[in-house]
Amino acid sequence: MNLSHRPVLLAEAVTALISGPLIQKQTAENPIVVIDGTFGRGGHTRALLKELPSSARMISFDKDLDAIAVAEKINDSRLTIVHDSFAQMDQYAQAESVDGILLDLGISSPQVDEAHRGFSFRREGPLDMRMNTEHGLTAAQWLEQAPLEEITHVIKTYGEERFAFQIAKAIVAKREAGSCPKTTMQLASLIASVVQTREVGQDPATRTFQALRIFINHELEDLELGLKAALKLLKPGARLAVISFHSLEDRIVKQFLQSHARIEIPRGLPVREKDLPQSDLEIIGRVKPSDHEVSENPRARSAIMRVAEKRMEAQA
Repeated sequence: MNLSHRPVLLAEAVTALISGPLIQKQTAENPIVVIDGTFGRGGHTRALLKELPSSARMISFDKDLDAIAVAEKINDSRLTIVHDSFAQMDQYAQAESVDGILLDLGISSPQVDEAHRGFSFRREGPLDMRMNTEHGLTAAQWLEQAPLEEITHVIKTYGEERFAFQIAKAIVAKREAGSCPKTTMQLASLIASVVQTREVGQDPATRTFQALRIFINHELEDLELGLKAALKLLKPGARLAVISFHSLEDRIVKQFLQSHARIEIPRGLPVREKDLPQSDLEIIGRVKPSDHEVSENPRARSAIMRVAEKRMEAQA
């Protein structure tokens, strides 16, 4: 089994941060601070460390203990490893003290490929799905106790699954019969028996497994908190790059950046443009993987990176 992890948009993410005006101008007297919100298997962290000067400081976060174990093997005094969600990053740095922040929202390949983690509907394993295995309910434990309406809501909202009610009803029926799904293949088989139509090339369990993973790990809530924390931590002129992998994530990122990149003025209000307050962010652009990267790493196909820069005039 190949458990290697290929970081998506590696060169593009590094370039987006390193080419920012602050990092280009800083000196040893005013050391650079960069945050990697999701260490994963360290691809982005290592690539950034190669480009940063010896005086720089880098803080990398991850909820996954396996990722932390990999990170702790890196022998670099500039790197600080934090076993926590990037949603809490403002507890580890001061306001307007950070020169660049990268959030790679994708699940790492080893998490999917290691059957015991319970993320994959193609490999038999316990239905766990927790990124931080020290805390919280497993997916199986939640399915054992959640009411029909809540299961339906989670699958529909986080998986955008049109058969959410039918899937939830089948899970509850199995539970009432004393055989609630406890493994990945048990749940995948149950879903396949309910979902009679599907997108070409997509397993019928794809959307439900995505929904459970997002819900169990509070991924969207963490993203919203992390974006707010990032805006507070970034120095004026610093950059934020966010790589998302599905529409729910990307929608949150896009709306957050847009909401801080423009000032909404009620229609008809007699205000001149020069009198408007300065917005917090300038949107630099959006990047998708090249055809070559997608051919080399099919898991990159849905990735989108959005980059923004905190305006020099912005206030904390």
